Parts: sequence; structure tokens; C-alpha cells
Amino acid sequence: MKKDFKEKKEYDVIIIGAGSGGLNIAGFASRVGLEFLLIDKEDKTIGGDCLNFGCVPSKALIHIGELVKNSMLAKDFGMDVSGDVDIFKVMNYIDSKKEFIRKHENAEYLRKKGIDVVLGLAKFSGKNKVIVRDEEYVGKKIILATGSRPRYLKIPGIENIQVFNNENIFSLKNKPQNMIIVGGGPIGAEIAQSFNRLGINVSIVGPSFLDKEDKDVSEVVKDKMQKEGVRFFIGYKPVEIKNKNILIIEDGDGEKKEIKFDLFFVSIGRILNLDNLNLESAGIELDERGKLKIDQYLRTTNKNVIAIGDVAGNFMFTHAAELHASTIINNLFSPFKKKLNTDAMAWVTYTDPEIATFGLQEHQLRKRSIKYEVIQKEYIDDRMIVDEYMDGLIKLFISPKGIILGGSMVAHNAGELSQELMLAQSNQMNVRAFMNKVYPYPTATRANRSAILQYMSKKLTDKNKKLLRVLFHIFN
Repeated sequence: MKKDFKEKKEYDVIIIGAGSGGLNIAGFASRVGLEFLLIDKEDKTIGGDCLNFGCVPSKALIHIGELVKNSMLAKDFGMDVSGDVDIFKVMNYIDSKKEFIRKHENAEYLRKKGIDVVLGLAKFSGKNKVIVRDEEYVGKKIILATGSRPRYLKIPGIENIQVFNNENIFSLKNKPQNMIIVGGGPIGAEIAQSFNRLGINVSIVGPSFLDKEDKDVSEVVKDKMQKEGVRFFIGYKPVEIKNKNILIIEDGDGEKKEIKFDLFFVSIGRILNLDNLNLESAGIELDERGKLKIDQYLRTTNKNVIAIGDVAGNFMFTHAAELHASTIINNLFSPFKKKLNTDAMAWVTYTDPEIATFGLQEHQLRKRSIKYEVIQKEYIDDRMIVDEYMDGLIKLFISPKGIILGGSMVAHNAGELSQELMLAQSNQMNVRAFMNKVYPYPTATRANRSAILQYMSKKLTDKNKKLLRVLFHIFN
């Protein structure tokens, strides 16, 4: 009979952090019957940043913003739409979706599944030991999955106002009129467009906009957001907050501007949750940037402590944590250790239009001296025309042998439309495979086939055309 978790001190695996990475490891460990312990600081943080402050609430907000936008478009066809968005109802909707998912991501549910869960702050007390609420636990392997949190902005006057970020924006009580977003990354872009669609004046301030994306692709999103009314102050930095409602910004030439606001949102990056873990006692070292020193197997300088998710650095996505989990699970059970390989990494920025990016990007291909050809064209097909989604672009990098190496797509629903391209890239399929597939008309993914046809048509040289004409007359 399984011991009560309070009596047990020694485990095969201890997992610190019950976000995506920790829950993935825990789920597999539970299925194979390992003795393991899952630790999180409190019940409400189980599920990690994605459930509580990130993917789930932000996508619920995006859904509402799209509903409001589409209702406005209905005016063109004689509908009479009036009223103002009730921010209280918006936040209630978002919270309800979080709570629906939380039914399967809480301590009580996990314990009923036979998973040992301890709530409280964990810290290392030795190379294979952790303490939670004065109780010490020993593990053969320890998985560090503590995630990250928003980076804070430090400028004069900021101490006098309430600062919002992705951790508190979804508890907003009143609808603002003027919103400033500092930071032009994916979080800032998604929040900006969604709140703008709810009838709020939004301004984005930052050195760049979606700088991890191909510039041709990010410009499509920026143009769309500008047309919808979002103001951009790219190349400016925030320098001071005056009178609790004015942000002073400055460009590279020293030119200053003032922007009024009644809601101030900051999205300038993430800080790894490594504080107060007493890493030194476990022999875990940090690099000069304050990040964990990890090898290609995600092991820290203490080989029995393995990092997963945000704390492993690099890609901070839920699905990156899932990729880490598959690597770690393999290495826990196999003598043939697998290195982390992110060559097929993909991500989606959920603006409208969405951006889907996958595989190796142009700077990586150049760095590795890999030969490639660029295919770039508008991502528009008949279905998109009738649905009024005319903002689209696709950019693919294809090897001389016809293998898709990577690419980016910006289009309505790009995250779904790009899946077959991601599958082809990750499995090194030749683009000729797309010619063997029947694309029902008028599905939007026919635009993928159109891009491949553009590549294939380049192979139809004058010499090949001449040969085909000769063959036609021989056989006809």
C-alpha cells in the first residue's frame, strides 16, 4: 500500500515547480510507477505561468477582442451595434476559463491521482536534498522547473503608480481610456491589440517591435495594428513618469515626447525564478548573466539536478518545456543520452494576423553556412479573400535538395495553417510531397501549395521547357 506523502522522505525524483515542464515529468513518472514528489509554492500557482498569467488568459482576452472587432464589422451589412465593453464581464470570462482548466491542475486532483504534492517554497539543503516548510526530502534526481516572472522597469516616478504586467492585468477592475505598453515583444503586441479592440487607446513604446521575427513578417502585423488605431513609438525609451499620468519618452537623438495614460503596462522581458533556492548548497552554478550553467542534456553543474522550462533559458514557451520533458524522460530511462535539439522549434504570436515561425531562421542558416533558397510571397488564397483576411505573407527557406529548413508565416490563423509546413520541416520531407496532396477548394492551406508551386516553377528552366516540348511531340 502506498505511503502517505507526509511520511515519505526519499524519492526517485523530486520536481520543484508544477508548471508545464514539471507536470509533464510528473505525469510520466506517475504512469511508470516511480516514487516522486511534486512541489509548488501554493495551490493557485499549479499550472504555472501559462495557465495562471500567460497562454490561457491572454488567448481568452484575444478571443473577446476578436468578437468585438467582428461585431463592429457587421455594421457594413446593416447591423446596428451599440454599447460599451464591460471590463468586469471580460475579466470574469477569462477567470472562468482558467478555473475550468484548473479542475485538473490542483493539489487535490493530483493527490487523488496518486501524486505526492507538497505546497510551499523549496530550497536546496544539499546536493540531493530540498527543504519545504522545515521538512527535508531526498531525491535521486531533482527537476528544477521554477519558471520565470516579469522584469520590472526602473524609472523615476514609477514608484507612485500602479504598474501592470501579465500577472495582474487579468484582475483589472475598471476600463481605462488610455493605455501605455512598454515593450514590443509578443506579450506587449497581443495585449495591445486586444485592449485596443475593447475600445481603449493604446500606445506601444520600445526599442523595437517583435524583433525575434523576420522584419518582413512583423511589419505586416504592425501595419494592421496601426490601421486599427494602435500608436507606435518605436525607437523610444521611457525615462520618467510625471504627475502619475504622463510618461516622458526619449529617442536616440534626445527628442522627448509626453504620453498621457491611466493604465501603465510593462512587458520588457523575464527574470528566472532562481532566488532563495540556495543553489550553492547543491553545487549548482550560475553564469555571468545570472542564468543556470547547463549542458546539452539540460543538466546543471550538479548532474543530478536537471533544468526544464523557462529556467533552462532560451525558448520560454510551454511547448519548449514539453520538448525539454521528452529529452529528460528519455535520459532518465535510457543509457543512450539524447541532447536537446531545437532545430524544429516553432512558436506562434497570437496577434491578428498571427505569426507562426518554425525551424531554422536565416541568421542560423548563415551562421551554420547552410545553403538555402528564399521563397517569399503574399499568403492569400480565395478562401481568405471571401473571409476578408487580406494581410498575409509567407517566407520559406528551402535547401538545394528541396527540404524545408524553416520559415515564417503571417496570416489569420497562421498557427494552424502552418502545421503541415512544420511537420515537413521536422521530418525533412521533400517539397514534392506537397504536390502529391489534394487540397480541397477553397481551403486556406492552398496558400501553402501555392508557395511550393512558386518554388517548383523556378526549376522549370528554358532547357527543361524545351525538353518537355520535344517529349510532347514524340508521344503525341
